[in-house]
Amino acid sequence: MPTPPSTRCTGVRPWQDLLGEHFVDLDVHPATDGPLAGEVRSRAVGSLQLSSVRSVDQHAVRTPGLARADERSYVQVGLVERGVARVRQDGRECRLGPGDYVLYETARPFTWELSGGPGPEWSLLVLTWSRPAATAPALTARRMDGSTGLTGVLSRMMTDLLRSEDVVGGDPGDRLAAELLDLVTTAAGPAARPVTGPSRGEAALLTAVRAYVEEHLADPDLDPAAIAAAHFVSVRQLHRLFAGQQETVSRYVRHRRLERAREELAGRGARDLPVSAVARRCGFPDPTVFGRAFRAAYGMTPSRYRGLTAGGW
Repeated sequence: MPTPPSTRCTGVRPWQDLLGEHFVDLDVHPATDGPLAGEVRSRAVGSLQLSSVRSVDQHAVRTPGLARADERSYVQVGLVERGVARVRQDGRECRLGPGDYVLYETARPFTWELSGGPGPEWSLLVLTWSRPAATAPALTARRMDGSTGLTGVLSRMMTDLLRSEDVVGGDPGDRLAAELLDLVTTAAGPAARPVTGPSRGEAALLTAVRAYVEEHLADPDLDPAAIAAAHFVSVRQLHRLFAGQQETVSRYVRHRRLERAREELAGRGARDLPVSAVARRCGFPDPTVFGRAFRAAYGMTPSRYRGLTAGGW
């Protein structure tokens, strides 16, 4: 698969042609009335194409007709770098946030709905394996969490691979491509199997823990030990409870603090508060730590987010 040069273009038809040059033929429908502009940068590592794509809000559809007429059959992984996305294939649908990724195949119809969220543009990292698609349909269109577990490790690995220019090509690159695809399909396997829900007692405890976390987000000492003590369980029991949620206790607390901060920054009530004060109210005593965590989660600084959402939604 030859790697096209990096290109930026404006207009629906030129953008469709550019996506077809780098990937496969797609129908593109802008989600707004503004001009559709975007950029694609691709390079090859053996039989693996690494691409970075950014553009404005849109739907990109691989229709049944395009899948029949365009015989290019690839396995692809799309990893959201900035913004949010919704992906459909094989009767399933998943929603992706920054760091999350999904496996899909170009031999069958699929749809990407992409939005920059509060920002003007989204950014997507795409890995394309040039050999014919051979993954199980049960693995496609399933969200793989980029923040935890094996899927999180792979998210960081793929992001580093796409950003690094110092990567081998040729035969070592082919081996790397094959091994990486094996890792992704292995990670997707557990997502395709139903997860047994918690028992009735565990569900009640989980509900109580989540309510407690919401009430104490401002406390910088809120950690697994404090949460476990408040509910008369061991830290080990608490971690075991969250193991079934595919999320650690600490990550859950951090996620809820960031979500609370995002809500406050977008609301009118805290409009005049310094960002550092909002951070403290949400359990981040160090504004620098808060700024880094917010940017990693939402792709922009807290101040920029507040500016973009001025006046509320």
